[in-house]
Amino acid sequence: MAIDSDYVKQMSTQLATYEVQSSLDRLNRNESNYKTQRDALSKLRTSLTTFKSAMSGLKTGNATMLVNSATFSQDGYASATVGTQAQAGSYQFYVEKLASKQQVAVQGLSDGSLSGTLTLEGQDFTLSDYATLDDAAKAINAADLGVQATLVRSNGEVSLVMTSAESGVANAFAVSLAGTTATTTTLSTAADAQIRMGGSLGSGGIVLTSSSNTFDNVIDGVSLSVNKVHTASDSALTLSVGQDQSATKGKAQSFIDAFNALMTSFDSLTASGSDSSARGALAGDSSVRAIEGRLNTLLRNDFGGKSLIEFGISADRSGKLTIDAKRFEAAVAADPEGFEALFTGKDKLLDSIDKTVASYTSSTNGMLKNRMDTLDMSLRRIDEQFENLQQQYDTHYSRYLKQFTSMMQTMQSMEQTYGLFG
Repeated sequence: MAIDSDYVKQMSTQLATYEVQSSLDRLNRNESNYKTQRDALSKLRTSLTTFKSAMSGLKTGNATMLVNSATFSQDGYASATVGTQAQAGSYQFYVEKLASKQQVAVQGLSDGSLSGTLTLEGQDFTLSDYATLDDAAKAINAADLGVQATLVRSNGEVSLVMTSAESGVANAFAVSLAGTTATTTTLSTAADAQIRMGGSLGSGGIVLTSSSNTFDNVIDGVSLSVNKVHTASDSALTLSVGQDQSATKGKAQSFIDAFNALMTSFDSLTASGSDSSARGALAGDSSVRAIEGRLNTLLRNDFGGKSLIEFGISADRSGKLTIDAKRFEAAVAADPEGFEALFTGKDKLLDSIDKTVASYTSSTNGMLKNRMDTLDMSLRRIDEQFENLQQQYDTHYSRYLKQFTSMMQTMQSMEQTYGLFG
């Protein structure tokens, strides 16, 4: 009887597998559970980060929830930026001047034969020190005198053109030439922008000036940028300021949509499951439920003495936010400052949400990161246990292989012995 090596290996494999099967099943279950939990926590962290980004977008910089708008009776003369402090009203004005920069050209200079002295804002530039006009322009720019120099070429002639860095009378500069036949030509003078509120073009009313074409906070909460000057035949420009209810409601709806998207994620990940729906990977997870509960508590709190429900924003039975449009519009129209105070400012609703979510999503010490790190550590331990189990399997396999081989050899020897007496 020959030894059947395939049979020996098969039996050794079966018995060695039996020895480690229960441990292998346990490790596979644990690994699957840990990976499922980690993936779910990662999804939740992504959902929270997306929500946080949406909230940050609503409060970034000078962003406000309350949107005021400005309209003009005619196009082309001006544009306006309106803040939350702006009061509803109408204002008439004329644009009488636009701001301009001073610009002076030096003509009659040539590369390789520069001579004389250019005095700019009290600083002398000896032109013979420079090989080219470009070198002279670079020296002027490096002097940081509030004047920018460049070269302009036309019909084979090169002019050194100097321009004030900023517009307005206060930014005019003094320039002169000596010891050269070159000349200076004024291309434009520095001027302030000027508007007249009330009165008529050129008389009466209130005259306002600005070194630029922008009049910051010219009316509380309103900044104007002027683009075109009125002529004698033009009528006054009327600026009307008021609440933009549609845009304000749009911002509130953005807040609601972002929150509801987050709640949908919570619902999916923590679902208890039924015959027709799957159980969520984080069902029964108290720490995840605590996050959801904390956010819902913030929405019920008062901020600035106001609450969401006062402005027609409330939660339905599923925990999703809804907005009563009519109630919202009436409440915002009656108390715009209260609406703004509810959402924006230090420790108000948006800021509180931002800080709360950050404590969960922080990449350094956030709760979700800590949970995921713990699961990663558990998965690494699982890998180590798989390696140990493989070693146990190998030991069992070697033992059974040796035993079966020995048994088969014994049986072969016995068969040969029996054959002698046949």
